[in-house]
Amino acid sequence: MSTATVEAPLESPIGSRVHYLNVNYGIRSWLFTTDHKRIALLYLASITFFFFIGGAAAVLMRLHLIEPQGALFEPATYNKLFSMHGIIMVFFFLIPSIPAVLGNFLVPMMIGARDLAFPRLNLLSWYVFMTGGLCVLYAVSSGGVDTGWTFYTPLSTTYSNSHVMSAAIGVFITGFSSILTGLNFVVTIHKMRAPGLTWFRLPLFIWAIYATSIIFILGTPVLAISLALVALERAFHVGIFDPALGGDPILFQHLFWFYSHPAVYIMVLPSMGVMSELVTCFSKKRIFGYSFVAFSSVAIAVISFLVWGHHMFVSGQSVYAGLVFSALSFAVAIPSAIKVFNWTATLYKGSVSYDAPMLYAMGFIGLFTMGGLTGLFLASLAVDVHLHDTYFVIAHFHYIMVGGALMGYLGGIHFWWPKITGRLYPDAWARFAALVIFAGFNLTFFPQYVVGYLGMPRRYAVYAPEFQVLNVMSSAGASILGIGYLIPLVYLIWSMRYGPVVGPNPWGAKGLEWETPSPPPTENFEETPVVTDEAYAYASTTEGTAV
Repeated sequence: MSTATVEAPLESPIGSRVHYLNVNYGIRSWLFTTDHKRIALLYLASITFFFFIGGAAAVLMRLHLIEPQGALFEPATYNKLFSMHGIIMVFFFLIPSIPAVLGNFLVPMMIGARDLAFPRLNLLSWYVFMTGGLCVLYAVSSGGVDTGWTFYTPLSTTYSNSHVMSAAIGVFITGFSSILTGLNFVVTIHKMRAPGLTWFRLPLFIWAIYATSIIFILGTPVLAISLALVALERAFHVGIFDPALGGDPILFQHLFWFYSHPAVYIMVLPSMGVMSELVTCFSKKRIFGYSFVAFSSVAIAVISFLVWGHHMFVSGQSVYAGLVFSALSFAVAIPSAIKVFNWTATLYKGSVSYDAPMLYAMGFIGLFTMGGLTGLFLASLAVDVHLHDTYFVIAHFHYIMVGGALMGYLGGIHFWWPKITGRLYPDAWARFAALVIFAGFNLTFFPQYVVGYLGMPRRYAVYAPEFQVLNVMSSAGASILGIGYLIPLVYLIWSMRYGPVVGPNPWGAKGLEWETPSPPPTENFEETPVVTDEAYAYASTTEGTAV
């Protein structure tokens, strides 16, 4: 039975101040707003747009791979498709999705603040993001990029005739959006917490966003420098990465993966924070081992900077360096395992309700665990030699990123949607969509583990005929998965106008954000709240509370 309760709308405690969802003030009020909630909705619209562009590229790729010799495209076109898919999905959806949307919307309310520390900087981050996105869309529409999302040199600096410069500049610009967002969150969390809201009373979502922000600030400049050097070499033929000019292409891999492996946790750490909120709410229990879950977020952020070399086991790096990176890669799995164990322990003997957000949470736990365990295969030197650059890597990456990060994002959107809009979506459709996505995802990517283990290389437009059955299964799963993603888009938009009106706390959840009206007024709180309870202070550890 759903625990959500439909209630009469409440009056805003801010009186005559303008509500953030009021569209009567026109587009100008949105483009120049400094309200963190409106900026979050600008990001929501933007990344949804990019998601469906990147998703369309993925669908075309899977349709092409139905036949061993390729059904639709020339190899050069296929190269541009998977490059576009990767660049857009990684840099314009997965990395900004939860921090920019849910983080922007929720962080001030969760800590009892009226806005972020730097509201104008927050708006600037969205404009920077869109500027970078337009540069990448220009590259795509002008002929595409064929280097993959990694921009590997010397392909990107010398041999590629595609629009590498426009795409690299777009990603370079977008990196500053991440830096500004991370800086804003760190200052806000340090300086603007409500009285009584100590570090160990913070919601675990805040801990996850804080750890992610540290990676934003420390890691993103390295990516920006790397892409700037690519542009410099491509434009002026300075010998940095190209061996013909005296450069070293392995240097680019070190620079790129020093950022891009922590970037994996930029994508998944916020989802872990969402999971902590969902598991406690829908089991009506305090989180098991709060301090362990909190510190595991920080541990992941720290250790993630030390494992980049496991992407380079076959690059010719020292065997001894490979051993160190392998050991550290196993070490970074420990804090992730702590989180999964503590979520499971929280659910044990809880009053679990299977609303749509909880279905996404359970899907996240299962898929992320599968992705994490298969990551240990790739962290082993001998096994990685066989699996490197096969579809096994593709499957592992998507189990973490799509099965983990995207399931967490959808779970969070469904959980806080009544808070964002003041209306509830049709729960039956939401549960159905969660099940369709879970089934479609596994049908899409589990066969890729098998073909990868059997030796099918990734990034090829053709493959051996004996792999066709598994590829057809994967393409069929992609069709189901695409439908699963379209269903929430339809009913969430429908609910904004026709969904039942809800009160401040339809789930019976704990946290300051649930003490404001739904949707919240412009300044969030009429008076600054004072926190006296621990986080997730449910009535007992074994008894659920019906709402």
